[in-house]
Amino acid sequence: LNFFRSAAAPVLPLAVRAAMGLSSALVLALLLLPAVASAGHHDYGDALHKSILFFEGQRSGRLPPDQRLRWRRDSGLHDGAAAGVDLTGGYYDAGDNVKFGFPMAFTATLMSWGLIDFGRSFGPHKEEARKAVRWATDYFMKATAKPNTVYVQVGDAFKDHSCWERPEDMDTPRTVYKVDPSHPGSDVAAETAAALAAGSIVFRDADPVYSQRLLDRAMAVFKFADRYRGAYSSSLHAAVCPCYCDFDGYQDELLWAAAWLHKASRRREYRQYIKKNEVVLGASDSINEFGWDNKHAGINVLISKEVLMGKDEYFQSFRVNANNFMCTLLPGISDHPQIQYSPGGLLFKVGGSNMQHVTSLSFLILAYSNYLSHAGAHVSCGGGGRTAPPTKLRQVAKRQVDYILGDNPLRMSYMVGYGPRFPRRIHHRGSSIPSVAAHPARIGCKAGAAYYATAAPNPNLLVGAVVGGPTDATDAFPDARAVFQQSEPTTYINAPLMGLLAYFSAHPNPAEWADD
Repeated sequence: LNFFRSAAAPVLPLAVRAAMGLSSALVLALLLLPAVASAGHHDYGDALHKSILFFEGQRSGRLPPDQRLRWRRDSGLHDGAAAGVDLTGGYYDAGDNVKFGFPMAFTATLMSWGLIDFGRSFGPHKEEARKAVRWATDYFMKATAKPNTVYVQVGDAFKDHSCWERPEDMDTPRTVYKVDPSHPGSDVAAETAAALAAGSIVFRDADPVYSQRLLDRAMAVFKFADRYRGAYSSSLHAAVCPCYCDFDGYQDELLWAAAWLHKASRRREYRQYIKKNEVVLGASDSINEFGWDNKHAGINVLISKEVLMGKDEYFQSFRVNANNFMCTLLPGISDHPQIQYSPGGLLFKVGGSNMQHVTSLSFLILAYSNYLSHAGAHVSCGGGGRTAPPTKLRQVAKRQVDYILGDNPLRMSYMVGYGPRFPRRIHHRGSSIPSVAAHPARIGCKAGAAYYATAAPNPNLLVGAVVGGPTDATDAFPDARAVFQQSEPTTYINAPLMGLLAYFSAHPNPAEWADD
């Protein structure tokens, strides 16, 4: 398969076909699919608008008058009350009704990064994107209002997951969980600090007073995270595992937060912290990972901008790490590729919710390509002088975005509401149960099971939601609620996608990219 071309129906050798377990009929069907349309045929602006709109469907708390997904109503209005704090607002992470602080903070950080790097490309969608960020940062300001304390979760995940009910009806315990000096959580606290710091950059011009409040709080939360070190998975294991255990330790989040604080404040103390702790906190570890749990690749790409923009040779090692990371993602370039691609061209890693890897890694590829362009630099991989220009990296990122939007063997979009064919039975409580407007009477915990089990499409479109998608080498997708690994949307799938869609809405045609 020539990954860099836009054809989506590769010829599969018999051996590959057998290994994949594909029938001859299915292979023939794939080969007879029509060719992909020419470059630039997707409406990236429409997809961007919808990717932002998705977050309105994930809102918790009292909804504002300008709420556009009208099938949603107020929910979680007493969150935090049992603990004497106001924890209303924020986002539900996926298809359930729990507010998990760790992935929510990563979501906010990535939404902000997209606005910071590609703000101009957001065009008329910039303000709605900022509102999406603010819905999260307002919540984190509440969650960090008490010094040396971060409230990191609202809701009992096990009891919530045993029910299938609308957020407006939920009656499961809204248990509050926190990290503090006696129960440290450097990972979730540092990620929260990163989200606040990144948010402060987003609002620097639009709302300077709010921006400064975010930055001040970010510095205080980072100080707490660094001083009282420990993993929240240890302090709150029964509550946060297995859903959002931190399997990779808290060290990467400390470096990640310091990088964002340096970017937001330009204070020398954070620059020194990064360099002093680069080896100790493992900046080069697990370089092929990036997501809500592992920030290593993101750290290196973010900091490498300082080097490539000629601002700080002090961080040259991070640029080397970022370069090596890019090489592991480029098909046919690296001696040691770390990522696999499906026959249809989708990047995939073993496990569930594959689109989280697709969007997060593609975002890093695109961001790094822009840094390289500004520096007039290329990616160098292995021996023999093999290099890849920034345009090649953009092609890789664009190919992933186009796959999500419908350039794939199934000819379906993995974004709800985009294109003529998209997932109709997503694993999402609010979307799958009749809305309050359509069914005013309460639908209880177990009563919702009938809606979960039905083969009927969801009655409420969660417009813009991107589901987990294909999880292996077959490009297959069942469109079934029960297969949550493939049919459940998450905020951290959509967050990096916003920046990608913004860029390609402004630069849709590869032929018009600069000759790097």
